[in-house]
Amino acid sequence: MKRFTVTLLLLLVVAIGFCKNPKYIFYFIGDGMGPSHVRGTELFLSELYGKEYRVPFTGFPNAAFVTTHSASNGVTDSAASGTALATGSKANNGNIGVDAKGNDVYSVAYKAKEAGMAVGIATTVPINHATPAAFYAHNKSRNNYHDIAQWMLVADYDFFAGGDAKCTNEQRDVLYGKAEEQGYTIVRGYGDYKAKADDAKKMMLYQKHVAEELPYAIDNEYVEADLDLNKITKAGIEFLHNKSKEGFFMMIEGGKIDYASHSNDAATVFYEVQAFGNAIATAYEFYLEHKDETLIIVTADHETGGLVLGYNGNYALYLKELTEQKVSVNKLEALLRAEGKTTWGKVNRIVKENTGIEIREKHDENESIEVTSNLARRIAAEAIYDLDRKAALSWASGNHSGTYVPLYTIGCGSEEFHGVMDNTDIPKTIEKVAELNKKRKKR
Repeated sequence: MKRFTVTLLLLLVVAIGFCKNPKYIFYFIGDGMGPSHVRGTELFLSELYGKEYRVPFTGFPNAAFVTTHSASNGVTDSAASGTALATGSKANNGNIGVDAKGNDVYSVAYKAKEAGMAVGIATTVPINHATPAAFYAHNKSRNNYHDIAQWMLVADYDFFAGGDAKCTNEQRDVLYGKAEEQGYTIVRGYGDYKAKADDAKKMMLYQKHVAEELPYAIDNEYVEADLDLNKITKAGIEFLHNKSKEGFFMMIEGGKIDYASHSNDAATVFYEVQAFGNAIATAYEFYLEHKDETLIIVTADHETGGLVLGYNGNYALYLKELTEQKVSVNKLEALLRAEGKTTWGKVNRIVKENTGIEIREKHDENESIEVTSNLARRIAAEAIYDLDRKAALSWASGNHSGTYVPLYTIGCGSEEFHGVMDNTDIPKTIEKVAELNKKRKKR
């Protein structure tokens, strides 16, 4: 019995040691995604599908809580939190890739590249937005989008994907022209990716038509949704897998969870978290084929909106009400605005068809109305607010909060992520388990 126990312990040590240093690293960041966003998604989709639904990453074996404060405040913005998650250094709100004293700090993606790994950065929002930018750029203002975009060429990573760079059309054309001169293949749409991937050395993958962000998952039927986060993740895996014998590092951001949370649009948030989970499920499929070499990390940069599941004292949620919502609040506003001069009856029908909610204004349905931008925005926001209240959801604000965010991990080195961690601990732990500093010195 003693010999058996010793042998078993030795086997466990060997097994743990064999999976010590990941070769493939996925770093998923759900922008604005707090615990209520995740649990709310599960409860809502359980109602929608009529059976229990679990967001894929909540089943990962290791979980933790993460503190998100910046160097300048207990409530962070995405620039400071992105910098912390990318570099392991606290930053002041608004700063990208610099520490609290303004010194340049370098991301785990940069260190992975120095260690010989292929590197990809992907998002559903502009590729030079705060979170993705923190992995390659250095700037004292997150709003210097044109300057930040130039750092993509300096970083020289293998794969960029998501929304087009946020800048003027002329600036974007110059940027992409320089990128092509530097060896990047600019690809538009998933079909174009499949056609050009084999011959491309480096890649920038965007939608078929210039757009600074991908559409919300809930709005896909209204747009030509040739790209989504899941397709981007698949493309990134395929493209990066054979680029380096040292493996790859890929940061993948679900950026529009935050956008929808700023709008206090619960159903849209839940569909975005589901889409984020689908991309993670694709990475998990890769993990199953490379269990001894892969690490998957899922976290958030901060919580947005102060989402509360239940508010009315009845100890109940009525999330099935949200299944009536067919479009995001932004799309509802656009549908109303497109009517221009119309009638109150038509306005009410558009709102009711897309939310199940009656508009607040009481008018004769044949009364004429000019739907201005301000009126469309107000009616759409009121309808979504009323629907969320009907579902017994509430929001504390339209901005960020300072609460903990979740962390889920699986794979090589995942046991190192546990307890209550600060956001700066995550990239430091990645560097540790992947031995990036040791590999950089060797090179």
